[in-house]
Amino acid sequence: MDFAAALTRDPQAAPYPTRCDAAAAAGFAVVAVVLALTVDDGRRPDLLGWALLLAAHVPLAWRRKAPLPVLLAVVACVAPYHALDYMHLAPIPASMTALYTVASTGRPKRTLLVGLTVTCVTLTIQVVVNPHETVELLRVSGWVMAMLVFGASIRLYRQLVASVVERAEREGERKAAEERLRIARDLHDLLAHSITLIGVQASVAAHVLVADPDRLDREALVRALEGISETCRDARAEVRTTLDVLRAAPEGPLPDLAALPDLVRPSGADLTVRTGGAKVPAAVGAAAYRIVQESLTNAVRHGGPDARVRVDVGLAEEVLTVRVTNSGIVGGHVAGGGADGPRGSGYGIVGMRERARSVGGTLSAGPREGGGFEVTAALPLAVREVAV
Repeated sequence: MDFAAALTRDPQAAPYPTRCDAAAAAGFAVVAVVLALTVDDGRRPDLLGWALLLAAHVPLAWRRKAPLPVLLAVVACVAPYHALDYMHLAPIPASMTALYTVASTGRPKRTLLVGLTVTCVTLTIQVVVNPHETVELLRVSGWVMAMLVFGASIRLYRQLVASVVERAEREGERKAAEERLRIARDLHDLLAHSITLIGVQASVAAHVLVADPDRLDREALVRALEGISETCRDARAEVRTTLDVLRAAPEGPLPDLAALPDLVRPSGADLTVRTGGAKVPAAVGAAAYRIVQESLTNAVRHGGPDARVRVDVGLAEEVLTVRVTNSGIVGGHVAGGGADGPRGSGYGIVGMRERARSVGGTLSAGPREGGGFEVTAALPLAVREVAV
């Protein structure tokens, strides 16, 4: 098991808590028996001593389900055990485990009250058994306080990690929502263009019908109606690519592959576009543009002074491929703002994945062999319906 994961995980949410705690209790019992037989720290346990010692470990099987009752049960067995001056070191692991569990799962006020109570009980027993052992009194009190402080520190650490994770999740959702909003704006432009085109074609069809009914140009009428039908199909496909229905106003012209040179030029990146005469749907072109735009932003932000960025856009079997490679390495880590990089937030990659998914495509981003960072997207020209 990963130790860091065990520290940050909520103990109440751990898998099979009773089974794991029962196994741990059995291990502590074995350690206690070994200590009782080998360490000279009091009377060797007789039948009553063994019964109290082993009974103190049984409640530990439910320590995460009921921390405070388990601590009380352990103290109820350990207190008479120490009062009878049996081997004092033997039950210490079980006692400290019960204290740690209460401190790591309870509130600070409860932890403080438990600490004071346990310390008072322990000191009272110690004074009765060994009234002249001042050093021993301090040592026992110190162990109790140290275990409570350690448990409380772990609890605070878990809360801190949980808050950081929750904040990161909220930020990721916000970035994804912003990207969906931008997709909706692009969709607004696409639909506005399609509706305008349908209106023009419908006007042509109406003109053909009323201009000269006796000499009706059937071919022109068929072409106009087929144009309307094709435009409707394209518009329906564009609507299906959206991830959510949002109201948004258009923000300037819709970007496409033709705008890539102007986008790439300020960054000094090498650009290669190999699409031939293929018709790239507007939604796919806009998605490719946004992916290149975000990739260049990450490259400029995280790349070193000697970083070389290359943008390659091409066609392969009705799929538009976009590849942005960055050779920059910053501080021994891959530049590019990836999810695995220590300096990048990874939210840009979340937005790019949303953009690729909006047209039924896929996107991968990560370190590349030989150093650097690479973003690769595959965007099908035939826009598929996206499951929302």
